[in-house]
This record gives sequence, C-alpha cells and structure tokens, in this order.
Amino acid sequence: MKNILLLLLIMSTAAACNKGKKEKNAAITEKKESLAKLKTEKDAINTKIKNLELELEKLDSTITENNNAKLVSIDTVYSGNFSHYIDLQGKIDADNISYISPRGMGGQVKQLYIKKGDYVKIGQPVIKLDDAIVRQNIVAANKGLETIKVQQTLAKTLYERQKNLWEQNIGAEIQVIQAKSNVDALETQLQAAKAGVQTAEEQLKTSNVYSDVSGYVDEVNVRVGELFSGATGFGPQIKIINTSSLKVTVIIPENYIGRVGKGSVVSIFIPDLNQTIAGTIAFTSMSIDPNQRGFVADVKIPYDSRLKPNLLAQVKILDYQANSAVTVPINIVQTDDKGKYIYIAEKSSNGKVTATKRMVNLGAFFGDRVKVDGLRNSDLIITEGYQNIYEGQLLKLAN
Repeated sequence: MKNILLLLLIMSTAAACNKGKKEKNAAITEKKESLAKLKTEKDAINTKIKNLELELEKLDSTITENNNAKLVSIDTVYSGNFSHYIDLQGKIDADNISYISPRGMGGQVKQLYIKKGDYVKIGQPVIKLDDAIVRQNIVAANKGLETIKVQQTLAKTLYERQKNLWEQNIGAEIQVIQAKSNVDALETQLQAAKAGVQTAEEQLKTSNVYSDVSGYVDEVNVRVGELFSGATGFGPQIKIINTSSLKVTVIIPENYIGRVGKGSVVSIFIPDLNQTIAGTIAFTSMSIDPNQRGFVADVKIPYDSRLKPNLLAQVKILDYQANSAVTVPINIVQTDDKGKYIYIAEKSSNGKVTATKRMVNLGAFFGDRVKVDGLRNSDLIITEGYQNIYEGQLLKLAN
C-alpha cells in the first residue's frame, strides 16, 4: 500500500509541474506578440512623423533654418570711459627715519637714556659715552694755556722795558727786536693753545649723543659697556621713527617712464588692513636702478596709527585714460592669418540673424576688457557660442 501511495504522489506532482510550465510558456508567447505589435506600431508612427516633417520643410523653410541656426548670446557695444592701471607692489615708509650715530668716533657707552617704544624729542640726549680721556685732555690743554699766558705776560714786560731803555739810548736795538719777536711768538702759541682747548671741549660734547628727530624708538641694539659707533654689520644700533609723515614707495619698471610720473593718479590697497587710499605720485627718482631696471616713486599718504613702515601695499597707477572708448571682453577676440577679429550678429530686413567677422585693432586692456578700434556703437557682439561659428552662419539668439 505504501508503494502505491508513493507512486500516486509522484505522478500528481509531475502532472502539476507540466501544467505550470505550459502556462508560463503561454504567458511569454503572449507578451512577445504584444511587444512585436507595439514595435510595428511605433515604426509606423515614426514613419508618419518623418513624412510630416519633410512635408512641413517643403512648405515652411524657416524650420530648416532654425534647425541649422547656432545658439549664441550677444551684447550691445557702447563707448564709455576706459582707464588702464599698472599693478605693482610697494611698501609703506616714513619720511623721518633716523639712524642715530655719534658726532665723533664713538666710544664706550656709560649711560643709556632710552629703550624701545620710548617717545623722544629732537635734541633729547639718548646716550652718554665715556669722556674720561677727553676731560683729561681739556685739563692738560687749560694748563698749557695758562703757562703760555704767564710766559706771554713776562715777555711783554721784558719788551716794554727794552723798548723804554732803547728810547733813552740805553742798550742795543737788537734786544728790542728779540723781545718783540718773543711776544709775537708767544701770542701765536697762545692762540693755538686756545684753539686746542676749544677742540677738546668740542670733543667732550661729542660724548653726548642726541636724537636728531622727534619720534618713537624702534630699535636699540647697544648696551652699557659696549662700543657705540652708530651701526654694525647687523644694522643700526639705534633707530628712531616719526610716523607722522608717511609715504608708499614703489619701483616702476623703466618701460613706463613715458607714461607715468609726478602727479599720476594712484590707488593704494593695504591687504592686511583691507584699506584703500587714493593719492598721487609726489616724487620720482632721477635715475634708473641698474639691478631692478626701474625708478623709485613716492606717494604721500595720510597718517594712520595702524600703518607701519615696511607694510606691504598693492599699488595701481593710472597710465592711460580715454573718455569715449569702445571696450569688449578680451576672451571674445580671436585671431586668424589676417589679424584680430570679433564675430558680431547682424539682422537682415527679413528678420534673419547671421554671423559677421569684423577685423579689429586692440589697444590697452585692464582686467577682463580691452579697448578696440573697428567696432561701432550699437554693434551686437557675440559673447557666448562664438568659438564654432563661421562667416554668414545663421544664428539663434539666447533669451
């Protein structure tokens, strides 16, 4: 009985599988037939569309023209003010920067009266140098002067007596002459001794070092006990800056010497302060720097406590200006074997817009615009889509 039941189960399962397979195949066949029918209908529709397009092209030629037209963007040419600037880098400087130095040979520092950041006035003492030897020289010079004075007094007395005796016919004339000669010689020595004393006193004054400007002490590179000479191989020993009068210094390339000079308009931008200052060139050097091949120009700027010497500045110098100039974006200018040209859009009486090549001459440029000759006001220049068009091509203008 078990074997019979097992056999019936297997037969029923096989029959069910065959039935399912037949149903699946029927569904696939049906879908394929539907897809083939749709494709046939699609081909028929496409054929109808193509035929209608051909018929419309025969009836309306503008459709063909619009399909071949190049989509471009245009802009109207206009004339206006045009300015060209030279972009350079300069730095802020102060008119009154003093590097303090001694009047004499310098010497050992005995006293230092200043420190960094101090404000000093013109004529204020800043250093006291060792003056011991100079003072000894003054004492010695004064003693020598007094000795000569005593000798001169004695010589004058002897001369007066010899002269009186000679007037009484007593003595010899040669004695009077010798006495007078001694007086004259001592007078010369006396004048030399006085000059020696004055020189020693002047040397004593050089032991006091004074500030020759009013301003702030920026550097002090010397200490008590060290030798002060004003400067060393590492730079100045004392530097005093007066920032009440500031300027921007810039080196202008020599090829601009005929285009900029004293009075040229300048725009100065201080990047670190995000500050713009307007000014004019107040000074230009008379020579060309042989190393940088340029000349120095100074621009006076107003006082600002935030501005420091050697602060970087971006300098724009106006070197060309035109009141009625035609300018275009420099990127639309193209080049062929005949020169520079620009495509413009021209509208005909029938409403068609075509591309026309216009030869131009370039002038000065600044930023993204260039001055051109060869265009007229109201010309429509092609600003986008100009790369792949040709003379006479139909154009379609972008909205």
